[in-house]
Amino acid sequence: MSRIANNPVGIPAGVDVSLNGRELSVKGSKGTLELSVNSLVDVKQEENVLVFSAANNGKKSGAMAGTIRSLVNNMVVGVTEGFTKELQLQGVGYRAQAQGKKLNLTLGFSHPVEYEIPDGIEVETPSQTEVVVKGIDKQLVGQVSAEIRAFRPPEPYKGKGVRYANEYVKRKEAKKK
Repeated sequence: MSRIANNPVGIPAGVDVSLNGRELSVKGSKGTLELSVNSLVDVKQEENVLVFSAANNGKKSGAMAGTIRSLVNNMVVGVTEGFTKELQLQGVGYRAQAQGKKLNLTLGFSHPVEYEIPDGIEVETPSQTEVVVKGIDKQLVGQVSAEIRAFRPPEPYKGKGVRYANEYVKRKEAKKK
């Protein structure tokens, strides 16, 4: 059985959690997130905590209880603090510029790359070689960051490309003559 599900999720002040059957809604100062709870998981709200348990003794039910608990915890953190991912562009002439709902990237291609920013996500460019992705949905922030990185992932010889701020790129030695 998942031991993650044994830890209850605390609900901080200023966060409103409503449970309608299988629909869970978390509302905070930054926004609202909703989740459809799997039928293998039982969710109970007691005072200022949410308690998760498996609906039956099956292996899948226990695993799903831990998964739902983690998703709800991420929702609570998202509506209170939010999530951020930082990306860095490394390479001569590699630039990024946020304009409204578009992110313009110059990544060494013969054409500029335009990325349409989805709803619920903010993209900032503090400098030309830094991109900061912010939002309340952890999965969406990670997905947008991965899509931006996928335009030009870091290559192992010179290290050029788009990388996460804390990412280590293992370098290879160039071919010897």
